[in-house]
Amino acid sequence: MKKIEDFRKSYLAGKLELDDLNGDPIIQFSAWWHDAVASEIVEPNAMTLATVNADGQPSARIVLLKGISENGFEFYTNYQSQKARDIESNPNVALLFLWKELERQVRIEGVAEKVTREKSQAYFQSRPRGSQIGAWASPQSVIIPDREILENKVNEISLQYSHIDPLPLPEFWGGYIVHPHQIEFWHGRPDRMHDRFRYSRNKKGENWSIDRLAP
Repeated sequence: MKKIEDFRKSYLAGKLELDDLNGDPIIQFSAWWHDAVASEIVEPNAMTLATVNADGQPSARIVLLKGISENGFEFYTNYQSQKARDIESNPNVALLFLWKELERQVRIEGVAEKVTREKSQAYFQSRPRGSQIGAWASPQSVIIPDREILENKVNEISLQYSHIDPLPLPEFWGGYIVHPHQIEFWHGRPDRMHDRFRYSRNKKGENWSIDRLAP
């Protein structure tokens, strides 16, 4: 069996130069996003969300990007989940996209803020009915004795709302938008000499500066 330390890959898909970059990182991200979608990567909107709780303990998990705008990056979750509790105590978060087929990744640091209830409702009611029921049924991040308790709750919610479509938005469920203050674009290159460019907002939060970082 191949040893862990022997796994290596030489990145040969391309390069990234300053002249390739748009001055606005959201526009640049959108261009890379369209490349990822066009390449038919499975779930290109999958991103790692890292949070820190009130005790300084970091944690990370995969969530799905559900919106991009000049204001930031949106995702949705249960407001009683661990990630939401972390954000409540410390809204500073990080996001990471890895599009390994394109040998690219994007790192984002920013502040998470709840979206409006109206926006959460619009998105929630656009989801498949099974996902709506699942959101109602799951007490996310809570310890449960077995899976049966979830299946029973799904049946209960399905019966309760059998004549209602779409389901109402739960009080405990909604979205966040991450307002970025730093975004880094990484492109793999041979011999570990990768290309990295970091966008940073100025102190007034109005403009972006771009720096090349050593790999």
